[in-house]
Amino acid sequence: MRQLMNYACGEWVAGTHAQTLMHDAITGEPIAQTSSAGLDFAAMLAHARTVGGPKLRALTFHQRAALLKALAKHLMERKELFYPVSALTGATKADSWVDIEGGIGTLFAYSSRGRREFPNETFYVDGPTEPLSKGGTFVGRHICVPLEGAAVHINAFNFPCWGMLEKLAPALLAGVPCIVKPATATSYLTETMFREIVASGILPEGAVQLICGSAGDLLDHVGEQDTVAFTGSAETAFKLRTTPSIVRHAVRFNAEADSLNCSILGPDALPGTEEFDLFVKEVVREMTTKAGQKCTAIRRTIVPRGSEEAVIAALVARLEKTTIGDPSVEGVRMGPLASRAQVKDVGANAARIRAATELVYGGGDFEVVGADREKGAFFGPMLMACAEPFRTAEPHDIEAFGPVNTVMPYDTLDEAIELAKRGRGSLCGSLFTSKGEVARKVVLGVAPYHGRLMVLDRTSAKESTGHGSPLPNLVHGGPGRAGGGEEMGGARGVLHYMQRTALQGSPSVLVDVTREWTAGAAQTTGEAHPFRKFFDDLSVGETLLTASRTITLDDVVAFANLSGDKFYAHMDDEAARSNGIFERRVAHGYFIVSAAAGLFVDPAPGPVLANYGLENLRFVKPVYPGDSIHVRLTVKQKTAKDTPEGGIPQGVVAWDVEVRNQADEPVALYTILTLVRRRGG
Repeated sequence: MRQLMNYACGEWVAGTHAQTLMHDAITGEPIAQTSSAGLDFAAMLAHARTVGGPKLRALTFHQRAALLKALAKHLMERKELFYPVSALTGATKADSWVDIEGGIGTLFAYSSRGRREFPNETFYVDGPTEPLSKGGTFVGRHICVPLEGAAVHINAFNFPCWGMLEKLAPALLAGVPCIVKPATATSYLTETMFREIVASGILPEGAVQLICGSAGDLLDHVGEQDTVAFTGSAETAFKLRTTPSIVRHAVRFNAEADSLNCSILGPDALPGTEEFDLFVKEVVREMTTKAGQKCTAIRRTIVPRGSEEAVIAALVARLEKTTIGDPSVEGVRMGPLASRAQVKDVGANAARIRAATELVYGGGDFEVVGADREKGAFFGPMLMACAEPFRTAEPHDIEAFGPVNTVMPYDTLDEAIELAKRGRGSLCGSLFTSKGEVARKVVLGVAPYHGRLMVLDRTSAKESTGHGSPLPNLVHGGPGRAGGGEEMGGARGVLHYMQRTALQGSPSVLVDVTREWTAGAAQTTGEAHPFRKFFDDLSVGETLLTASRTITLDDVVAFANLSGDKFYAHMDDEAARSNGIFERRVAHGYFIVSAAAGLFVDPAPGPVLANYGLENLRFVKPVYPGDSIHVRLTVKQKTAKDTPEGGIPQGVVAWDVEVRNQADEPVALYTILTLVRRRGG
């Protein structure tokens, strides 16, 4: 029998006694044992804080992103090691794909985010400069820095790989070391993948640790710089959240709890429509994928009154075609639950719902292909019908964490919205409709109670990722019963592991801290044109003041003819005056931007390779024929880029551009981005 190990303080360690057995979900045979007895949890936290934390914080976001990418590639190259182990949990090949490759994909996604959305710095500047004084000598900014503690991740049994990786990715990108505590029942799969993470040697020492077994008194040792992220039941979330050390030290606690998610069939999606068929297919998919063991699975099916029979008949027809059994047998579409304990728990909760509703499918004997139903953790789909959902509490209060669903009718959209709210907070909900007005009313009505909403119709169905699929670029979490937490969501997930701090001071001092120039800060000028300088030689705050150019009527006419933009305000004095904004015909804003470039660009070949972006353009004052313009071009920010093999070493320079008129008043403000060659290239 396989002995699972813990990875603590840089070593693989076996528990000393009181081994917990894990069983094959298909055969019921014992396959592994584990224990965390004897681990020094306080020492593990100290190791993360003093060894892993400093190493990660010394790296920039781009360097951490590179680690995530390398780790993702390493795991993807070894993915076939994980599928046979995943099968022991009862997962089909499709179930395993979501868990294994979906989890690895999250590492890839956060690696990409780290390079695109974060600076090549150890900290993150959040938002614009805030003026705090009339003269502009006292301003404010916000920065985000990594917390100096450890991230404790307590994961659920249903996604042993994805559950670990979707938390690791944003935490490691933020620069915070992690202690992973998977659910014991399926920890043999987590440990298998974790061994490959350690064996890769990619992450710094102390960046990750693993507990297979009980978390013991781990949470009693967390402090103000630590974070705890939990996925599991709402009841367990409450117990952990109220741990005295968490309360006393105001430890950040993020909970993602199982919820009574719903799917709503729009009043327009009648039988025979594509939306009706999509709805039925999605409900059955959510009931049977991972055998319904998903925190995002549809538990409540809300349909227009009068369509219940058609919906139930369509659902039953699909459920009857669902083959249950050993996922390795061809044709099997749904495997067992993760354990016999889950069979008992799901059965008990399903019985409570059944007692208050009508059973319309399942609940009795069912055939199992390629396995013994009594030895494995098999549980057949159950479909209930609740004729009076406003008078029956059980479907809204009790969750059977398996292939169990309740159909309930509504008379009006307001009733559908109210039924959705009865879940008291959900991770996700879905609506099937082709009517925009229906989507608007339902979304705005139920959004306060949901972390994510999917509106599906025939136009998006082919590319939809489905009701129950959390994505790294969208938030995963929900209010109330769903735990009140929020994970992933792109950059938002990274910032959960960082401290946002408001800075106040002079513009120049804040530039020295953030390395990002802001208006009012010191500027320097040099003899050489900045476009003649390599990336390495440019300094933040370095400024070019250009000569001036007078804008003529001929310029305006020529630009109109060249661009085809003959908007009346550029071509007719009287028409321009009549709109109440301009005194007379005005120069095109885009011509002013082009003319500004003509003033500051050095045309000869040099270190500047290309202009590839313009951001935050604002035209703040009109320019009339006869006015003159000049430009103040300032190095705002520098970001070194990784050099691909055989490529040119380069970096991105963001330039602050102020176009001013003859009275030195700003007429256009924006930022341009250029690729600039680094030395050695």
